[in-house]
Amino acid sequence: MRKLIVKLFVLAVVVLALLAGAIAWVVQAPIAMRHEQVDFTISPGSSMRSAAREIAAAGAELQPWLLILLGKWMRVDTSIKAGSYEITRGITPLELLNKLTRGDVTQSELVFIEGWTFRQMRARLDAHPDLRHDTEGLPEAEIMRLIGAPESTAEGLFFPDTYYFAKRSSDVDVLTRAYRAMQHHLLREWQARAVDLPYADAYQALTMASIIEKETGRPDERPLVAGVFVNRLRQGMLLQTDPTVIYGLGESFDGNLRKRDLLADTPYNTYTRPGLPPTPIALPGLASLQAALHPPATEALYFVARGDGSSHFSPTLDEHNRAVRRFQKGGKP
Repeated sequence: MRKLIVKLFVLAVVVLALLAGAIAWVVQAPIAMRHEQVDFTISPGSSMRSAAREIAAAGAELQPWLLILLGKWMRVDTSIKAGSYEITRGITPLELLNKLTRGDVTQSELVFIEGWTFRQMRARLDAHPDLRHDTEGLPEAEIMRLIGAPESTAEGLFFPDTYYFAKRSSDVDVLTRAYRAMQHHLLREWQARAVDLPYADAYQALTMASIIEKETGRPDERPLVAGVFVNRLRQGMLLQTDPTVIYGLGESFDGNLRKRDLLADTPYNTYTRPGLPPTPIALPGLASLQAALHPPATEALYFVARGDGSSHFSPTLDEHNRAVRRFQKGGKP
């Protein structure tokens, strides 16, 4: 009897060893795939069973029961992460399961550039192939409502940066992140602002920063440009900045700013209306925000482009006129 028990025990051990070996081989054998690369998306709240079916439907010849049993055996069957995934030939069921539980999702990126308008932002969003275009065609005010912003006008309220996201993410999510990033930077700079600035609130500072962004050809001149505009506001002078006029012209601007454009009154014409325009005119970067809220002490009230990307700054109108003749009209100073 004892010999029978020993034999049965040995047989059981052998069977278990063979079973363990078979399982080890199965979970570590490469998954057959119909293509070199397979992309799939796991929706939030998906079970291991639905995830396995999604992966199989995408082109991986994986038996769903294998992933389900492996997940239960490793006690991670409820730990898979939602998102977009990418797998290539050679991946094993065990590596796939680890990928799903780590949330090793594929990412795309989208760059918003300093100086862009909201219209340019929307064009880039709508053209991105990896986004879900939930805001396409929506009015601006509705978009702001969707991202939870109290403002109804979107211009200038999104921080220019590179944003990474899982494929098939909503463009609403990207816009929300960009909006919150701008609020974060603006609030921080506003709280640390210089004293006695001529802004009623942080939004006016943002508007000034957007003008600085569009007026500046050289990064090192942002503070000087800010100093000029702050001085002009303090003295009640017109800002007289071309980028605001161009923004007010909208899509009718053909690239050539004419004298009649400078005389045509719009809410954004700072040649005809005092103070700041009603909204920002573009996306300001962090350097422009800092310049607007920490302008250097300067006596300059004017500046003119030299033609090489830099500007000449002047404290008086006479000096400014001489600089205009020298750098823009080809005359002598």
